[in-house]
Amino acid sequence: MSDSTSTSTGLRGKRAVVTGGTRGIGLAIVRRLAAQGATVVTSARKETDDLPDSVRLVTADLSTQEGVAHLAGTALDLLGGVDILVNNAGGASGGGMPNFEGYASLSDEAYLEAFLTNCLAAVRLDRALLPSMVEQRGGVIIEIASTVARRPAGPLLHYGAAKAALINYAKGLATEVAPYGVRVNSVLPGLVRTPAMDLVARHITGTTGQDGDAAVHLMVQAEGAPMAGVTEPEDVADLVAFLVSDRAARITGASHVIDGGALPQV
Repeated sequence: MSDSTSTSTGLRGKRAVVTGGTRGIGLAIVRRLAAQGATVVTSARKETDDLPDSVRLVTADLSTQEGVAHLAGTALDLLGGVDILVNNAGGASGGGMPNFEGYASLSDEAYLEAFLTNCLAAVRLDRALLPSMVEQRGGVIIEIASTVARRPAGPLLHYGAAKAALINYAKGLATEVAPYGVRVNSVLPGLVRTPAMDLVARHITGTTGQDGDAAVHLMVQAEGAPMAGVTEPEDVADLVAFLVSDRAARITGASHVIDGGALPQV
């Protein structure tokens, strides 16, 4: 893992939009792209002081059409166009909290919230920003999904279904826009040390009565990664920074797993 504070000019001149970029994986990606020279606009539902000084924050609720339109319009006004789009918003705080009461207790609203935040928000923002990429004959889109999309778990049926839909969509979109020089890839993190992981651990604690450390240990055991430890947000940011760079010019329509080897599928 490289130092997230290191300076590089590998993305100098590139204009990037990263959703959900004020904490966890999104914040690590924002910092990495900015450190490598990109001009970055990010979004969140709330203001924050944790961003690099050069990064512009747009407050928007991307589960709504109005929020997506606000972010897209503001980003295009600020940047004049977009070269990189990382759809990261979602996760546990976006309708993906585990449910331990069985499939029948998951309401329509739970599925809709998970789908709106973890899939449709990306679809809508792609639709809004892709025309500028097509016009300039170049761009990269990264959809942040999850290994849960490939390894369904009962408590995360709604979240896994939304992320699986996102991966399927990304593959089809990559095929359609490739002739215009636009690349689309998915990144599938496993368990990552983020505030969202802490949120899930607290939810498990409240549901099962286990303490926080035991809940995290249970999550690590359940993932079953052969590599010790937990993936860090900076690990995911390293992968994203590579995929949006010119070094990955021939990589599109692919799903990239980063989970310490936990996913059992070939």
